[in-house]
Amino acid sequence: MSRRVEFFLHNLDESDISSVGEVLRSVFLTTGSRVKEFESGFAGYLDIEDAVAVTSCTGALHLALLRYGIGQGDEVITTPMTFVATATAIMETGATPIFVDVCPKSGLLTPESVAKHISKKTRAILPVHLYGRMVDIKGFSALADKHDLILIEDAAHCIEGIRDGIRPGQLSHAACFSFYATKNITCGEGGAIATRFSEDAAWYRSARHHGISKNAASRYSNKYEHWDMEMMGWKYNMDDIHAALLIGQLAKIDGLRRKREELERLYRELLSDVEGLDFIESPGPDEVSGHHLFTVLVPEDFDRDDVLSRLQEAGIGCAVNYRAVHTLSFIKQRFGFKPEDFPVAERIGRRTITLPLYPKLTEEKVHLVCDTLKEIFSR
Repeated sequence: MSRRVEFFLHNLDESDISSVGEVLRSVFLTTGSRVKEFESGFAGYLDIEDAVAVTSCTGALHLALLRYGIGQGDEVITTPMTFVATATAIMETGATPIFVDVCPKSGLLTPESVAKHISKKTRAILPVHLYGRMVDIKGFSALADKHDLILIEDAAHCIEGIRDGIRPGQLSHAACFSFYATKNITCGEGGAIATRFSEDAAWYRSARHHGISKNAASRYSNKYEHWDMEMMGWKYNMDDIHAALLIGQLAKIDGLRRKREELERLYRELLSDVEGLDFIESPGPDEVSGHHLFTVLVPEDFDRDDVLSRLQEAGIGCAVNYRAVHTLSFIKQRFGFKPEDFPVAERIGRRTITLPLYPKLTEEKVHLVCDTLKEIFSR
């Protein structure tokens, strides 16, 4: 199918491609100097002590939970309005995800709603910074401190976010990021854990690589010494090829964010007069959003899936972010959820359509997307 407007186009340029070429022409391809360079730059961007590069945000969440001993018999409070990996990372530890419904305006978890669901089994809170907008992280930090809970942020959408002067990872035990193909900086597949604690960073670096004491880079560049397996670990280490793609993007990230912000503002302006069309709440004046995704909620008297099909037939790329996790077959069968258990998340998930939003998107194409939507809703 030919596209008049692609759903997403990445921002990789010739300098990023050349950086990968340098790695491919070198001797060393796996976790080495480029990973270390990216980790240093990423931690500097976030203004946090350390960052550890891994293969995905899912892996980052899994390791962060394991670092704090989350496992069988524990409960972790999170949101049903997210990608399924937020919940499955909890399940991979043996713990149980406890969903709490979201704010109808923002789609975010709130400390006030989570507080009502803390039990003796609760070990951690895992809020999600949805669409690029941060949750009330100060409120969550205070709540976690009050109940002696672990606070881990799913920041897959929110590298650039700031709320109340706080960035992801600065008040929590860990913040987990994604560099998936459609993210604001990307290497195709990848992730990172940001932490305030040097001992945690050291643990993550061992845990991401089978729990062994020496990685390939140290064995390659120094006199050979036998390595040991010191702990249970996993295969989550990022390689230099992926890291090389990311390094140069850090310098461009804020300018690209501002472009997405401008395009989102244009979308909201052009669609403001469509009867019954709702928006997720805009960030407040004290916030910086990553503006990772722009989603609209179709009028209640329209079938969302029919609108999706009509957009695609018109050559407009679109997606759904997200159907509520508790309505997905495996999760529903595993825990016995009904759609009405979390009605706000269910309603957002039933009505939401994600429209194209990326820096290469032109204002002309935003007009085309909006005109197409208006035509669909006028029928």
